[in-house]
Amino acid sequence: MDRVRNPFARVAIHTVLIFFAIYSAFPFVWTTLQSFKSFRDANSRTPLFWGFEPTWENYQEVWLRSIPEEGGAMLAFFLLLAVVLLVCALIFANYIPLPNPAIYAAVGIGFIVLLWAIPQLADVSQFYDYFINTLIVTVGTIVVSISIGCLAGYGLARYAGMIAVIILISALAFRALPRLAFILPYFYIGSVTGLTDTHFLVIITLVAVNQPFTIWMLRSFFMEVPKELEESAMVDGASRLVSFVRVIVPIVWPGIISTALFSLLLAYNEFLLVRLLTQSNWTLPVAISRFTGGEDPRHLTLAAASAVSATIPIMVVILFFQKNLVKGLTAGAVKG
Repeated sequence: MDRVRNPFARVAIHTVLIFFAIYSAFPFVWTTLQSFKSFRDANSRTPLFWGFEPTWENYQEVWLRSIPEEGGAMLAFFLLLAVVLLVCALIFANYIPLPNPAIYAAVGIGFIVLLWAIPQLADVSQFYDYFINTLIVTVGTIVVSISIGCLAGYGLARYAGMIAVIILISALAFRALPRLAFILPYFYIGSVTGLTDTHFLVIITLVAVNQPFTIWMLRSFFMEVPKELEESAMVDGASRLVSFVRVIVPIVWPGIISTALFSLLLAYNEFLLVRLLTQSNWTLPVAISRFTGGEDPRHLTLAAASAVSATIPIMVVILFFQKNLVKGLTAGAVKG
């Protein structure tokens, strides 16, 4: 594609892009402003973009049942500092004189310890339990979906028979089904097996919804890898599984990360399946709906605070894996 050299055309293009960026970011910016407003400022007849006194009361009410009388500010500072240090360790892992897998494992353990310690140190509200439910469902869906998708995608990329074609078309047909088509069968399975209102039932349902997408996407990445690479490894004595894990997976790793991020967004933001398959083990999208559907006008600021709280973890993950996401989405776009 040739570069636009006409200065008027460049100004017009940049103007359109700037307005589109503002149009896209405005809802989140406005929600963030609402989350820091008092009830009176949030319900002002004239929308307030500035000139109001910011407050943390909405976030405190969303996350805490009661505010500690002594040491609350210090506790919040240390918890925030721990989160910042763990995130910085992830971002600057390449500059730390330690193996990256060891750093990632240590950071993962640190986050688990931190999530366990928070309820021990503070009187958290039920919204924190919903956040933990979201993490469990999201991580479980990603692990199961990507594990099955990698093996299935690799097998379908290397096998060109009629059975592979039938499997791919069937997966595409299942992907086209609406969400409601999965609810009744899995609700019946949960009722029969006693798994209703459990994380396991939600995970296997989301895996069933997401699996065709992961298979198709990962198969396209594996198709770009020459067969000669794994054949060379097998000539040197490696089994097909060992050559897949040690040779193919490192090459396709950006594509796996991209697929995992899409699976993360599906599981993290799912509302309908979680709402109908659970009665108490809700995730964040269902929990936020409690504020948006209430008649109490005070729920406006609480809904804004809960929405921003639910968005921040996704933004951190996307920013951290941004480079891998770009590499995965552009893999195979340029050959030669």
